[in-house]
Amino acid sequence: MSKISKLFKGSSGSSSSSSSKSKHHRSRGGGGPSPQEAIHKLRETEEMLTKKQDYLEKRIEQEITIAKKNGTKNKRAALQALKRKKRLEQQLTQIDGTLSTIEFQREALENSHTNTEVLKNMGYAAKAMKKVHENMDLDKIDDLMQDITEQQDVAQEISNAISGPFGETFDEDELLAELEELEQQELEDNLKSMGGLPSVPSIKLPSAGPSHRAREITSLAF
Repeated sequence: MSKISKLFKGSSGSSSSSSSKSKHHRSRGGGGPSPQEAIHKLRETEEMLTKKQDYLEKRIEQEITIAKKNGTKNKRAALQALKRKKRLEQQLTQIDGTLSTIEFQREALENSHTNTEVLKNMGYAAKAMKKVHENMDLDKIDDLMQDITEQQDVAQEISNAISGPFGETFDEDELLAELEELEQQELEDNLKSMGGLPSVPSIKLPSAGPSHRAREITSLAF
């Protein structure tokens, strides 16, 4: 067997073994990371890129300082510093775009994870409610509510019977009329005890005629 055949055989064997290992790893891992693990990884990447941003910004400031320092003395060195600054700025711009993408992905994953947990809990609550309702018979509930309504009516009748007037009842108008007669009789008794009303005098009073002075004035006029 040639060396080339042995090489391909070995590579194929190693590739098949690695493929089997990866399959075993996927089957054991359950088909990918959990949402919490993915969110954690994305946060770590964000922190790493943020540190890289800080480093690039410091490097850019250094290159600007070098360019200013060599601007009049060494023009070639100043130009090289400006070129390095441009490359660093390009890297910084790329990192800004990458961070925006990672942040968007992390927020979407967090929202999806939250929605999944909410739906899961709502499913648990629905199952619990269904389990509770399985032990309930609607016919029995209707009978129970009807019994409760009847007992409430009975209790109301008993309350009305207890709170009603006890014994004989009398007509209020008749009582008022009787009270008015008693008051009238008492008034007449009081008048009798005081001697009754004053009597009217029987002597006839003289009629009012013209006075003596008026008669004299009349006689003088004639």
